[in-house]
Amino acid sequence: MIDDRLLLQSITRQTRIGYLVFDTDFHIREKYFRFTRFFESGDKPEVNSDIRNCIPEIHGLEQVLFELQDQTARPFKIAQVNKVAANGQLRYFDLVFSSLKSPGADGQASYICIIDDISETASLQQILRQQRYEFELAKTNLAAKSEFFTDGLLGQSAAIEQVRGFLRKIAEHRPTVLIQGESGTGKSLIAKLIHNTSLGTKAPFVEINCAAIPSSLIESELFGYEKGAFTNAVTSKKGLLEEADGGTLFLDEIGELPISVQAKLLSFLENRSFRRLGCTEEKFVQLQLVAATNKNLQKAVRNQEFRQDLFYRIHVVSIDMPALRELGDDILLLANHFIRIFSFDFKKHARGLSKKARQKLLTYSWPGNVRELRNVIERAMIFCDSKTIEDHDLVLWPAAESPDTGHGFSLHIPDEGLRLEEVERELLTRALEKTNGNQSRAASLLGLSLDTFRYRIKKFDITF
Repeated sequence: MIDDRLLLQSITRQTRIGYLVFDTDFHIREKYFRFTRFFESGDKPEVNSDIRNCIPEIHGLEQVLFELQDQTARPFKIAQVNKVAANGQLRYFDLVFSSLKSPGADGQASYICIIDDISETASLQQILRQQRYEFELAKTNLAAKSEFFTDGLLGQSAAIEQVRGFLRKIAEHRPTVLIQGESGTGKSLIAKLIHNTSLGTKAPFVEINCAAIPSSLIESELFGYEKGAFTNAVTSKKGLLEEADGGTLFLDEIGELPISVQAKLLSFLENRSFRRLGCTEEKFVQLQLVAATNKNLQKAVRNQEFRQDLFYRIHVVSIDMPALRELGDDILLLANHFIRIFSFDFKKHARGLSKKARQKLLTYSWPGNVRELRNVIERAMIFCDSKTIEDHDLVLWPAAESPDTGHGFSLHIPDEGLRLEEVERELLTRALEKTNGNQSRAASLLGLSLDTFRYRIKKFDITF
């Protein structure tokens, strides 16, 4: 029979494995090393010294070692013990503890600690984990930024399919586009999709929120200025029109654009040329204009808050973004999409919604649309500790209370009476206002066919 120690010595000559043999009092009896890296930063092992002083990781494991000797436990390993080498490099070791069948020279039972330098393997594992992390991050970012592809527009409802068809039809023509819809319906997302399907991601995409810039500054932001054009204009500056040359200029909340700037924008759209502030030189640019608003521009035109000629100029092609409450089961599809994103970002294990949670999402009115849904899911993921989001994890705004029946208009009949025709006219007008003039959606809100709806607005001479 080959002696255990002879076998170990033969193995360690061919590998980077070292070992220590110690007795039941934890005193070192034998040692054999081809390397000393494990003990570079600590006490070197000497015969008869206490192994616990050399390998402090063994503290608390004495009982397990006694069980090894009694043959009541299997060998065990302390994995990836890290040590700092003399050169400052971090190295990793596996420590495997077992009992020896052959006793020591004094006839006492012995244990063995095999020390394996796994630094190279641990480094490769770390690289692999990092690559997996980067892959998952890239995959999640791609899902989160799927607006770069028309087919990546999430949703299976008829309303979303209609939006997809719209994007495909205008891709080759690059018309001026007006995107209308409630706040949070994804108008900015659609603007980027229009840009990417028409021009690709390498062309400039310049966005400006007309409501976020003071009216006194928005003209200079759009058209630029020359040095000395006004106080503190110490250098010349390109405007966003020039920055967007060859690409797309996206005017978000165009309904907030000052009347004075509207006139200059109209002139640019007619001639594709403009002048910087303080300059007489005409500049020409080629770009696609995409505008968005959550206001009723037709009503703004009637109230003389928006130029009629500019409205017709930007209304070459228009698209109405559906509200989230109109998308049916797409609400759940979007919710699961956000769950996947936040489960990765927050390192959570939630992967779906319970039945009650799904029902809660489907019956809510979503006044904030997709933006609100994203925020609701984000909050739920922060506080959820299970694999399923429950209904109590979803914090929703309470529905606005109505002093009447909840239909949004009063059904109270005054003592002096009322005219049924006026009530009908009011309903038709409100439906058109709510849908920004979209007759098909307005008819649907009132439970009428499109032909019936058109007949009634013609009957009451309602123009919108």
